[in-house]
Amino acid sequence: QVQLVESGGGKVLPGGSLRLSCVASGFTLDYYAITWFRQAPGKEREGVSCISSSDGSTYYADSVKGRFTISSDDAKNTVYLQMNSLKPDDTAVYYCATDGYYYCTGSGSNEYDYWGQGTQVTVSS
Repeated sequence: QVQLVESGGGKVLPGGSLRLSCVASGFTLDYYAITWFRQAPGKEREGVSCISSSDGSTYYADSVKGRFTISSDDAKNTVYLQMNSLKPDDTAVYYCATDGYYYCTGSGSNEYDYWGQGTQVTVSS
């Protein structure tokens, strides 16, 4: 059974940091790219970052470049999203997902088959 479980969300002050984790079970991350999405209230779900399983290539939305870093630990079957210099606009529910490909396809969220339950990130003073 394929399962993704996110953790690490919380409330932080602007400028603060959080590290999100996405633990996979039922499949190995050696063969699947993982994408982090986020959805703020009243907004569409948007892709934030992706890491490819084939060569470890990483991709970022322009809004988070230079502030967020995606990484993976294959031994733990876990993908991380390190978020620094957080802004109020980063407030959202963050999800990890896979569309079943080993590379980052850049597809829209409706192409993804497997999702975690999400973790809330709130950036506020």
